[in-house]
Amino acid sequence: MSGLLTVEGGTPLQGEITVRGAKNFVSKAMVASLLGEEASELRNVPQIRDVEVVANLLGLHGVSVEHDPQAGVIALDPRNVEAAHVADIDAYAGSSRIPILFCGPLLHRLGEAFIPDLGGCRIGDRPIDYHLNILRQFGAVVDKRVQGIHISAPGGLRGTQIHLPYPSVGATEQTLLTAVRAQGLTELSNAAIEPEIMDLIAVLQKMGAIISVDTDRTIRIEGVDRLQGFRHTALADRIEAGSWASAALATRGDVFVKGATQPEMMTFLNTFRKVGGAFDVRADGIRFWHPGGELRSIVLETDVHPGFMTDWQQPLVVALTQATGLSIVHETVYENRFGFTDALRGMGATIQIYRECLGGLECRFDQRNFNHSAVISGPTPLRAADIEVPDLRGGFSHLIAALAAEGVSRVRGIDIINRGYENFMDKLEALGAKVSLAEAQGQVALV
Repeated sequence: MSGLLTVEGGTPLQGEITVRGAKNFVSKAMVASLLGEEASELRNVPQIRDVEVVANLLGLHGVSVEHDPQAGVIALDPRNVEAAHVADIDAYAGSSRIPILFCGPLLHRLGEAFIPDLGGCRIGDRPIDYHLNILRQFGAVVDKRVQGIHISAPGGLRGTQIHLPYPSVGATEQTLLTAVRAQGLTELSNAAIEPEIMDLIAVLQKMGAIISVDTDRTIRIEGVDRLQGFRHTALADRIEAGSWASAALATRGDVFVKGATQPEMMTFLNTFRKVGGAFDVRADGIRFWHPGGELRSIVLETDVHPGFMTDWQQPLVVALTQATGLSIVHETVYENRFGFTDALRGMGATIQIYRECLGGLECRFDQRNFNHSAVISGPTPLRAADIEVPDLRGGFSHLIAALAAEGVSRVRGIDIINRGYENFMDKLEALGAKVSLAEAQGQVALV
């Protein structure tokens, strides 16, 4: 999808939509299928760009991929895995950061891997040095070349001890996908323990891996010689569920998110209630709505799980522009996640950004000149504007703002939203949003 979205705001979103498998899990489970010597089946798979990218990359490496988008089922058979041509892999340079996670599985299956330049949303440094250092600790040889990175394991991969300076999700995934077939024991301390990580561990255990998780964020993996295939249903996408919940709050609407589950969203639900939103947990999903009256300002800090997820922050900030009083948001996960507020200010929001830590504790970005705290004063009416989507979550937040604003907004670059939100245009229409899509002509003035 490439075009210009016209949004007539001011209409509460009302109705029902469905969320399927988590973007931050599904693509990693697809990569994990490379480790098996039998076919795998993944269910509850959403139709998003990241799934398409990983499916194509797997296909380039000889994996048979059969995808039924309507049923949400994807079958992956890696029995004929082979090395892909560098030029073919390079065609995906800049489209996703997922290729770095192919390294461990490919080293086990082929003895080498090639990774092109990596893309992804520009919300912070997100260095791949974590990944490369982890692979080196397992015994891999990393050779940085003009086209990308060539990695080999002439002596095989061996278990090791790894301590992460920060509980990075990507680094934890890299360690898991590499350690399960490495020789010996791997101990990972200060690991990420997000629900998507735990679901990946469940998949690997189904394949034959031996993995234990301690309460102190230590994960121990005993390497095995062989892994089989898996059959697994992906957990629901808690980010998308939270995004639609924030949209319901910002537009004074009422949205039932079918497929959303309570356990992974408890922290979000607490915050949603504090702001003044209402919700009802049902067997098949969660209903979110604005109960009327004033929304309340809050003090909020993002954090790794079980804290408030950074991907929930941007959509919720839009709703906080409609809360009475001063809200303070301290971003501690990504150092550059408030760039999206420029557009909100242009729409009438009163938001100030600060370098200081405005939360209860100093974070790793303190004294490092990053704008990582925000003060939102509300309520402020939002005005329609022309908007350029900056990244996935920021883009959906801009879309929420356009839906809440009075007047007609034009949103350009919405193809980015396809990376993580399945059929979002159909869902907008199902909720009564007044939107239309046309091919973009010329440049759109930025607010």
